[in-house]
Amino acid sequence: MGTGVSPVNGEVETPVMTRIRTFIGVDVGKSIRDRLIALQGTLGQAGTDVKWVEPANLHVTLLFLGEVEDRQVAKICAMVAETTANHQSFRLSVEGAGAFPTPRRPRILWAGIGDGADALVALHDDLETPLTKLGYRREGRRYKPHVTLGRIRSTAPADDLARALAQQATWKAGETLVHELHVMSSELTPRGPNYTTLSRARLG
Repeated sequence: MGTGVSPVNGEVETPVMTRIRTFIGVDVGKSIRDRLIALQGTLGQAGTDVKWVEPANLHVTLLFLGEVEDRQVAKICAMVAETTANHQSFRLSVEGAGAFPTPRRPRILWAGIGDGADALVALHDDLETPLTKLGYRREGRRYKPHVTLGRIRSTAPADDLARALAQQATWKAGETLVHELHVMSSELTPRGPNYTTLSRARLG
């Protein structure tokens, strides 16, 4: 927001910067999302205390940017569109399940990516370089494409959950055609984050 004159005392107002929690992601489509929801239910039977991702929020994250100044959002959307135009559409399959850092000491539960993983890594790497020029920090670990299913709320060993994950080694959710990336905002609420699409960037 710009400066202005207060109608009460005539003083110039201090500029207020709005910050938007932002990430770049891929929508997996309804068919895959429905199977992911079913997988959450299956894993939930193991009895581990998990904060499950809301069904509408299941997606593949390419880059999490954190709190972004509102004046930077247009630059980010334009950069994503320019970069994405140099990549072709591709098939994406969601399959298998696991946990970070390990199934027995899990913090994050995920569904894996089969076909399309290399394309996602290439997009991630090409987006990361121009984003660092805008002032965003490069990630310290190698990017591994996945769909986050839930976050563990207990530090106790999860043997039953580890066995449940092992049983999903050959699980498949199907595939979809990826033809665009989404720049998303994430508003944190007591019930979980609310996602809003800020822009869509078509693949070339």
